[in-house]
Amino acid sequence: MTDTLSRPLLLIGCGKMGGAMLDGWLKSGIVAGGVTVVDPVGGDAFKNRAGVTVVAGANEVPDDLNPEVIILAVKPQQMDALLADYRRFAGPDCLFLSIAAGKTISYFETHLGDRAEIIRAMPNTPAAIGQGITVACPNTIASDAQSSQAEALLRAVGEAATVQDEALIDAVTALSGGGPAYTFLLMECMAKAGIAAGLPEDLSARLALVTVAGAGQLALASGDTPPSTLRENVTSPGGTTLEALKVLMREEDGLGPLMVEAIAAATRRSKELGATS
Repeated sequence: MTDTLSRPLLLIGCGKMGGAMLDGWLKSGIVAGGVTVVDPVGGDAFKNRAGVTVVAGANEVPDDLNPEVIILAVKPQQMDALLADYRRFAGPDCLFLSIAAGKTISYFETHLGDRAEIIRAMPNTPAAIGQGITVACPNTIASDAQSSQAEALLRAVGEAATVQDEALIDAVTALSGGGPAYTFLLMECMAKAGIAAGLPEDLSARLALVTVAGAGQLALASGDTPPSTLRENVTSPGGTTLEALKVLMREEDGLGPLMVEAIAAATRRSKELGATS
């Protein structure tokens, strides 16, 4: 099987995430069958791109389009109002791929019917610049080939992986979905600490930003080297970094237990939100 889609792809919503994905698909050539975009505002930037058709609403999507994949890239609160318009495509050989946070597989099965082949995915915001990571979970009737197709589409905006247990999506949401916010908070805290130590505000902010971004790139470039090893590599015995780590790595109130508590809280909230959808 090839990852290239020979039949059309239908993209519902072309905001920052949907637009980033579409741009990646067009550059990679994966959407050989063309793309129909339902979003007159977000899709405007793509209306002159080869293979792209932009329409204003579901009523302009022809019944005989025969899409291979329907990407649901609208905000979760908009989902209820639009799913009924696309139930007509549910059935064998048409995959619904959702990147809407909090909307469960059972939610989509309720709205699209028990014949709908569905994959729920959780991306994170760096996908908007092609540096994200997305974890997907298929329903019981989505095929392995469709999971491979979904991964190929999601890799247009970064890395992608698949899990079979939907319950894991809550932890994914907590870790990678919220992860950018935690990282930005780290930058804030480092910058404020630098100011407290006497650095000018603009210099401290820049040091924090570039240091965190550079450390992430160094970690990626280091392949399978674990973060603990990377940390040890920049920690000299008796040096300044070690003194700071003694504070950050305290067993009772250091960064480790605090992060465990934070991820657990976010996971619980994700489960609560999923139970209401």
